[in-house]
Formats: sequence, C-alpha cells, structure tokens
Amino acid sequence: MDFTIVDIETTGLSAYYHKITEIAALKYEDGEVVGEFSTLVNPEVRIPRFITRLTGIDDDMVRDKPKIKEVMPRFHSFLGDSPFVAHAATFDYKFLDHALWKNMGLNLDNHKICTCRLARRLLPQLPSKRLSSLCSHFNIENENAHRAMSDVRATTEIFHNFLDMLKEKDIEDLKDILKFQKSKIPR
Repeated sequence: MDFTIVDIETTGLSAYYHKITEIAALKYEDGEVVGEFSTLVNPEVRIPRFITRLTGIDDDMVRDKPKIKEVMPRFHSFLGDSPFVAHAATFDYKFLDHALWKNMGLNLDNHKICTCRLARRLLPQLPSKRLSSLCSHFNIENENAHRAMSDVRATTEIFHNFLDMLKEKDIEDLKDILKFQKSKIPR
C-alpha cells in the first residue's frame, strides 16, 4: 500500500486561529521512501513560549522561513492523492486543509488514516494512545519529539507495526483499513 506519513507543528490547537510552524512528510510507495518534505514555516505571528518549550521552535528559527502561502502549493503537489497518515490525523488534516483552502481555494480530499484510531482498536489494553506511549510500547526511539520529521519517523515505525497487526487480521488494503479504523473499539 502506498501512503504519506505527515506531521505538523503549530502555534496552538485551533486550525482557524493558530498557525503552522513546521510541516514534514515521508511518501512511501511499495514499502520504500520515494519522497521527503520538510520545512519550517514563518507563521507571521509570535510563537507562544509554551509552544517553544514543547517544540523547540522559536521566532528566530522561523523568521526567514517561507510563509504558508509559499509552502502549501509545494506540499499539496508533494502529497498528491496519496493516503494521508498521521497520529491524531484529524488535527494535522484540519490545519492543512484550512491552510490549503485559505491559500489555494482547494480542500484536501485524501483518504485519512489515523494511527491513534488504529491504536484504540489494535491495542485497547494500552492505557494511553499518545505517540510517546506507542513509541514506548514498540521500543521506538523518538529523539526529537514534537519536531515534525522526528514525529513522522516515529509514526512511520508505529504504522508499519500496525500494518503487520492488520495483516494478521486479513486487513491489507486501504478500503479495509479505513473501515477498520471506524469499527467499534473492543472493550
């Protein structure tokens, strides 16, 4: 299955009021990385201190970086029609969809696969489905958590583990994965 793993960093939690500060993605075809996208983004607003403490991204780092209106055409072209895979995918998808609409008048219409939703169904016994908890569970080292490319690489490893687990359930194609992630959570 071909897919693109995506992660963003932002100035806050609202896709409508806050801004993207970093986008990273890895595109996979036939199990191999065929493309990499990574850029800091000048949000054109001050980055809150608590966000800088969380991500390490500060105003100086983004001052001379491209603005979102320059980044979105490149990102949209990179993503193409590839399935969009992310941890807590709705968050990233919503921000990118809003930025795409605001800057290009387009909407994302990619299939969306969420590793958090998959974790709820594949690992119901795990108390937390946070990225850091899944990394601990699978012994994945995420040296630079809350930086987009580091989180993309960690999410990729988690997703590969999930693909193996899904294969054991005879769930291998995109349509079946999308259906599974919406299935009832086991209790």
